[in-house]
Amino acid sequence: MSADPLFQPYKLKHLELKNRLMLSSHEPAYAEDGMPKERYRAYHAERARGGVALTMTAGSASVSRDSPPAFNNILAWKDEVVGWMKALTDECHDHGCAVMIQLTHLGRRTRWDRGDWLPSVSAGPDREVAHRAFPKVAEDWDIARLIRDYADAAERMQAAGLDGIELEAYGHLMDQFWTPLVNRMEPPWGGDLGNRMRFALEVLGAIRARVGPDFIVGIRYSADECEAGGVSAEEGREITRRLHDSGLVDFLNVIRGRIDTDAALTDVIPVQGMRSAPHLDFAGQVRAATGLPTFHAAKIQDVATARHAVASGLLDMVGMTRAHIADPHIVAKIRRGEEDRIRPCVGANYCLDRIYMGGSALCLHNPSTGRELELPHAVARSDAPRRVVVIGAGPGGLEAARVASLRGHEVIVHEAAPGAGGQVRLTAQTARRAEMMSLIDWRLAECDRGGVQFHYNSYAEAATVLAHDPDVVIVATGGMAAEEGLRAGNELCVTAWDILSGDAQPGSSVLIWDDAGDFAALQAAEKIAATGASVEIVTRDRNIASEVMSMSLTPSLRELQRRDVRFTPTWRLDAVRRDGNALIATLGSDFGDMSCERRVTQVVTNLGTRPLDDLYFELKPGSANLGEVDYEALVALAPQTVVRNPEGRYKLFRIGDAVSSRNTHAAILDALRLVRVL
Repeated sequence: MSADPLFQPYKLKHLELKNRLMLSSHEPAYAEDGMPKERYRAYHAERARGGVALTMTAGSASVSRDSPPAFNNILAWKDEVVGWMKALTDECHDHGCAVMIQLTHLGRRTRWDRGDWLPSVSAGPDREVAHRAFPKVAEDWDIARLIRDYADAAERMQAAGLDGIELEAYGHLMDQFWTPLVNRMEPPWGGDLGNRMRFALEVLGAIRARVGPDFIVGIRYSADECEAGGVSAEEGREITRRLHDSGLVDFLNVIRGRIDTDAALTDVIPVQGMRSAPHLDFAGQVRAATGLPTFHAAKIQDVATARHAVASGLLDMVGMTRAHIADPHIVAKIRRGEEDRIRPCVGANYCLDRIYMGGSALCLHNPSTGRELELPHAVARSDAPRRVVVIGAGPGGLEAARVASLRGHEVIVHEAAPGAGGQVRLTAQTARRAEMMSLIDWRLAECDRGGVQFHYNSYAEAATVLAHDPDVVIVATGGMAAEEGLRAGNELCVTAWDILSGDAQPGSSVLIWDDAGDFAALQAAEKIAATGASVEIVTRDRNIASEVMSMSLTPSLRELQRRDVRFTPTWRLDAVRRDGNALIATLGSDFGDMSCERRVTQVVTNLGTRPLDDLYFELKPGSANLGEVDYEALVALAPQTVVRNPEGRYKLFRIGDAVSSRNTHAAILDALRLVRVL
């Protein structure tokens, strides 16, 4: 047996799990027609191949027709799901990985205008803030069919060959019955705790009657809602005791908190800059009190914390879900003695935030996640080594260098600054976002292993590049903050970048014109407000910070709402003029000819970036492809074969913000798709 606590096998009932690492239930939103088809299967199979012991598929797989997907959930109420889940399970089993699924009814945590447009149902009439559906209060016939639906779904999963199921009871129908914050029903389904738990226990009983005593059944539940009037820690202990005493539950997956608002959800699943593993000790207390097998996941990003959780007896199985979204091969790398090569999760939450905004899970710095079918995680070596010159050592440039070195090419990087990082280095100026530098540090370490040559403080010109006699040149010079965009008075403004870099000092009353809607305006506002200044953030959008998704926005709003910061959506900044020692900002509207003015000491603009592309255009005439990219080939991961200038000495490409203002994921994806077939 391994001396590493993480590699001690664990026996759950009859099921032997080969190590202590798991993916907790989560919904990457890759389903097609409500089914876990090829993309979904490839995602889980990759993590099984990487060595994880248990993958918990389908966060919130729906058991009933009146639980329409809130974020492209699997439809476990359809018989056709059996074949798709069997294919997924068989492939994961081939790699020695156990498979379970989380089943649920969303209750009020959805919308009525999705799926079949049926009314949502709950134990009370109040809407959930996050999804805004006013539910009908469950009637007796609703309860009878819902219990039957849970049992039917469990039977389907048993037929598909899964190793077990998990029921969700945090924020969903099951615990909407047991929390006093939601349940407004009369006995026997409302009132005291026994009545409020009746629905959950009857569901568990019906499932057991259907699948038998050997099939593994667990529950993921909140043992403390952390909100006045809700399930307290004391009542949570009683819920836990009753679940234990029922004999119907084989494992507990412990949650602490609520998820009915963006802020509450973010406390349950912390994001960048928030405390790591904040509920780990609490989960350990639940395990100690019950002796039941205990799982838990909440920002356990690093192997050391996972190891501690097992070694100290806090958990039996450790969920490292977002960590495995960033790197599906964590277990394999630990076994190979390459723990330092694990691609770190930086907590940017580009995965879960995209799901909650109606997209699908992607990783900010691993573009292969969710694209396993077309963009495999492994990079093959080239049989024709070349000399590749990369200009710029931001995330896109470093990814290009990393992948080119894995391909076996000779790689030379020029960077104008004293160190790598690009815009990420500026982002990391805010302490709460310092984790972003791991994007850079990991790539630098990988480039070092690949023998990449770096030239810092090198403001490369065409002659600099051509002196290397390159076969391929990749311009990853990024962009600079845009400074033009107003009808008048552009020269009177400073940019959000100026504030973050320290090139401009904050004023005492500041208007921030946020036309890009990204983090830069929020970070500038934090820095300015911390001086005691008053700040107004103006945007022409209906929503604030439109490019910053809900969970990632939470820490910023908490900080800004403590300060003298206010938001003004649906207005735009048209012009700025000087008036003595003050500035007059003129605001206009897209909705009519309305206008108003603000008198401030400083105007800060956030207008996105403009490409730094002078070098690209200087090199373009001498290139074989004249800078042209075959988009069909790029998307198909085929080599770039365009030749527009037969006399050209090199192929020339530009990526990331050197093309247009986008985001970090786009820059890295540009690099990976282009270079992995060079």
